[in-house]
Amino acid sequence: MVEPSRPLRILVYSDNPRTREQVRLALGKRVHPDLPELDYTEVATGPMVIRHMDEGGFDLVILDGEAAPVGGMGIAKQLKDEIADCPPILVLTGRPDDAWLANWSRADAAVPHPIDPIRLADAVAGLLRAPVQ
Repeated sequence: MVEPSRPLRILVYSDNPRTREQVRLALGKRVHPDLPELDYTEVATGPMVIRHMDEGGFDLVILDGEAAPVGGMGIAKQLKDEIADCPPILVLTGRPDDAWLANWSRADAAVPHPIDPIRLADAVAGLLRAPVQ
């Protein structure tokens, strides 16, 4: 369980700075009153995701499935395969019908583009409240 006194660390990956900004704006500083504040780390490349994840300490990972040249779904699968205590992963899919691909990638949740702030916040709050597996 997350310590209530420390901010929740969120890794946000997309090659598109606008997508990263949309995620931050949709979630804000606090996704729900009963959860701690959010602290974002934004990355624009797949190798940087891996580097940050190797360092650890994240409570949630949000990956853009439409990122190029390395898509978030491939990274999600790699992280779930290689990190024993991998934090929850949310993948942003290109469309609602791509949820099956997010499932294949072993992502814990998927939200389609365009980003709906309410849907994203609900998914993130649910993942942050979920007991650690």
